[in-house]
Amino acid sequence: MNITDLLRKDTIILDLQANSKASVIDELVNKLDKAGRLSDKDAFKQAILAREEQSTTGIGDGIAIPHAKTAAVKTPAIVFGRSIEGIDYEALDGQPSHLFFMIAASEGANQTHLQTLSRLSSFLMDDNFRKNIEAATSEDEVLEVINVKEREEEEETEQTEEQAESFILAVTGCPTGIAHTYMAADKLKATAKEMGVGIKVETNGSSGVKNRLTPEEIEKADAIIIAADTKIETERFKGKPVIQVPVAKGIHEPKELIERAIKKDAPIHQGGGNESSDDGSEENGKSGFYKHLMNGVSNMLPFVVGGGILIAIAFLFGGIEPQNPDSDRYHPLWDMLMTIGGGNAFHLMVPVLAGFIASSIADRPGFAPGMIGGLIAITSGIEGADGGSGFLGGLIAGFLAGYVTLGVKKALEVLPSVFDGLKTVLFYPVFSIGIAGLIMLLINPPLTTLYTGLSSWLQGLGDTNLVLLGIILGGMMAVDMGGPINKAAYTFGIAMLDAGNYNFIAAIMAGGMVPPLATAIASTIFKNKFTRQERDAGKSNYALGAFFISEGAIPFAAADPARVIPPIIVGSAVAGGLSMLFDIGLQAPHGGIVVIGLVEGSPILYLLSIIVGSLVGAFLLGFLKKPIIKE
Repeated sequence: MNITDLLRKDTIILDLQANSKASVIDELVNKLDKAGRLSDKDAFKQAILAREEQSTTGIGDGIAIPHAKTAAVKTPAIVFGRSIEGIDYEALDGQPSHLFFMIAASEGANQTHLQTLSRLSSFLMDDNFRKNIEAATSEDEVLEVINVKEREEEEETEQTEEQAESFILAVTGCPTGIAHTYMAADKLKATAKEMGVGIKVETNGSSGVKNRLTPEEIEKADAIIIAADTKIETERFKGKPVIQVPVAKGIHEPKELIERAIKKDAPIHQGGGNESSDDGSEENGKSGFYKHLMNGVSNMLPFVVGGGILIAIAFLFGGIEPQNPDSDRYHPLWDMLMTIGGGNAFHLMVPVLAGFIASSIADRPGFAPGMIGGLIAITSGIEGADGGSGFLGGLIAGFLAGYVTLGVKKALEVLPSVFDGLKTVLFYPVFSIGIAGLIMLLINPPLTTLYTGLSSWLQGLGDTNLVLLGIILGGMMAVDMGGPINKAAYTFGIAMLDAGNYNFIAAIMAGGMVPPLATAIASTIFKNKFTRQERDAGKSNYALGAFFISEGAIPFAAADPARVIPPIIVGSAVAGGLSMLFDIGLQAPHGGIVVIGLVEGSPILYLLSIIVGSLVGAFLLGFLKKPIIKE
């Protein structure tokens, strides 16, 4: 959809009369309502204000793009307003805003407003485009400026594809699907454009698959790059050269990957029904295990986070026995929260982990034996040991079930093709569930002994050793911020949470909050050592750090790793060590500032741990970074 399909002459105001943010919103909303685009003006205005409460839509450079998606919109539309003098719209750069594009999307608009917002934002970053809009003397001229820009973009895309001697495809994905996925995609696209190579990138993010590759594009492509740390559908690439690497290489080595793709320097993908993204890759030996593990962990996280926070809330309001009707603090609501969080979400945590590890290895036939193996791990231990072999048993069950299923599939290849229909619905589940289940029943008692012994040993460590462990775990959270080392520390914390030890996850969360907070503080205090873009990113990192989203520091680390990563590792290590020193426990495995009131121990000391670690990292970063002018 073009921007001018939504922006018409009757929704353009060339000379806004407003002199404040509130009056700008009123004037733009009134214009939309007068043009017949709204069914409920007041409800739409409330939706706009609700969006502004989340964060200002004044993006800087004199631009504001307020937007909302609500049933109060009759017809999706954009209203444009211009103020020559400028209006204080609480923009991110603190400067007055001159150009206002308000986007009104109906409830069933299917994300059209977000796509239009993205394209508008891209256009408005072009100085010439902004100047042309500012200089327009009529509504028609405004529309023509936008139409010309859209035509230029289309022609540029067509010329790039026509001039490109090579056409490659790429797929990016990471376990959480928040930062790495899209950073790798942007890096690959930008580098391909510089090299004059045609490219299309599919992203496998937290909101699902976007920009999906079509069969026609796959047929046309010279090669495919898969930069992912999670499971990717690869059967469609059969017969094509496929380069498979961790997602970090898509961020840090895009040129090398594209050069390899142009030369077709990659194994030909053989297919064969296994949809994991690790066959045929020279990276298999190094990252196959990690991909399978992260497929399990990423699918388990909603159970851990949702269940853990519900349990913590139940404990907060219901005391140590929220399910005990005899307790003075008993309340049926908190009883239900414990049942949902602990009795169900946490009970499914290990089976889900095992099921998705197994399905990553053996595709769908591995899921059922993995789930059942994980269930055996937590229910069939030794007498007197609650929880069986827990997280450790679940990990082993997942890999065991996956490779047992692969073995069953291999063994049944000798059957005539007439039995193909029965393999998936009968032979695979019977043999793989039976074999994996029997093995798990035999090995789970000794695994339970090992698991309970390890948990008891960790819980019995002296204060000094615990502090040292907190330092190590906190530092690990900052090494690659969402990568393998970060995920290894977080996975260990979840395992200890499952075993009933809450100190580890508290130290890990503290360490994970430091990288974005440290970069935010440093970019605020040492302004001359950061670019304008980094200072803008630093502002958002206050929120990302507060909510335990470590990936906010990645752009800083990618731009200057030698000076950024060591300071934030030190800061994170300090935060983790202090959390352990203050004996802080936390039953919620995620949430950051949201769950700060649920800590076991002193919330003030926990906040102090995070603040001190962030300040240490920020001042070390400010000391190491060189002024922009000198660079």
